[in-house]
Amino acid sequence: MPSGPGVIEEALITEIAAAVPPPIATFLLTSHDEVDAIIAQQHRCRTNILQLVDALPTGSHAKLRRALPGVSLVQVIHVRDEAAIDEAQSVAPDVDTILLDSGNPDLVTKELGGTGRVHNWEISRRIVEKVAVPVFLAGGLNPENITEALTAVRPFGVDICSGLRTDDALDDVKLTSFVRAVHTTSETS
Repeated sequence: MPSGPGVIEEALITEIAAAVPPPIATFLLTSHDEVDAIIAQQHRCRTNILQLVDALPTGSHAKLRRALPGVSLVQVIHVRDEAAIDEAQSVAPDVDTILLDSGNPDLVTKELGGTGRVHNWEISRRIVEKVAVPVFLAGGLNPENITEALTAVRPFGVDICSGLRTDDALDDVKLTSFVRAVHTTSETS
């Protein structure tokens, strides 16, 4: 990963994935954008889900499906403007899940997650309404804004990292507060 907190070495990913019993999901976040490199990385790490944090060339998802049967595909869409809607609609038939985040893959050093920035939740809500696969929301989520985010977007689920960290470590107080807010919001929805 060229950016973001929480980067884990492949050897540790492999060790964790091997220790997790099915049917618990194990995710490999990969910034590779070439099918052969993604397949090789998955074969080394042996996770059951690939989270593709950068856009892939047309036809790549079908090749991944053929090469990696039983491995689920999560495509990250970086919501920068309304073009994300078309991108999500285009990729949805080829993946199991979409994750909406706030990166910027056009920078010299690509931002592919972990920015801590919120994106336009109105665009995210439109994506949720237009695609037929589960949509997860990421990007700048924290205990203070999760209720608003869930209400505005109505995602299938959320993905959070930097919003629960203090000094690059998981913060138990933030985690507890976040889970309480999600629970309260789900009870009232």
